[in-house]
Amino acid sequence: MYSILIIDDDPFTRVYIETILQLEGFDVRTACDGTSGIAAVRSQRPDLLLCDIIMPELSGLKFLELLRQENDYADIPFIFVTSLGERDDIRRGMSAGADDYLSKPFSAEELISAVTNRLHRFEVIRLQRENPEFQEEHAILREMVSTREREVLLLVGKGTSSKVIAANLGISLRTVEAHRANLMRKLNAANAAMLARWAAIAEKM
Repeated sequence: MYSILIIDDDPFTRVYIETILQLEGFDVRTACDGTSGIAAVRSQRPDLLLCDIIMPELSGLKFLELLRQENDYADIPFIFVTSLGERDDIRRGMSAGADDYLSKPFSAEELISAVTNRLHRFEVIRLQRENPEFQEEHAILREMVSTREREVLLLVGKGTSSKVIAANLGISLRTVEAHRANLMRKLNAANAAMLARWAAIAEKM
């Protein structure tokens, strides 16, 4: 199960994001400011960070700067979640080393898409290191997943909605949902988080 740390001084935003991601099967922790966020990262390294920019004492930009200076945590995927939506703000956040930028307000679908896409990319990089477990999972995919299901799985892993998948592959929305259900059953994947990991493996096939 992927672990995600949310750092935001707004309690409503923290609960909103936490609830959505928990429903998708992620292990979610929260911190109310940058200082406690640093402590939370050091206590238990997360697989992904969602962080506000404007926070008291330690801003999101400063938090990211400190994080990137520590070798043990410098490669953690990082998404800024903030109400600052101007182009200069986005450029400043990405220049600081963020992997993505999610502007408030955002929908549950936009949040899940950003998170699964970023985790998928990180997992692909991680799986480039060949190991017995990877080979075994590779074999499972080859044996159990059809060509069309693999196409759907790769798009799901990138956070693509079912509607867009249907348009991209030229199939009906109902067919996409049937493929997703079959994939979850075949791969014993209870949620989007688990499908994202299988998608990363499928990309290396």
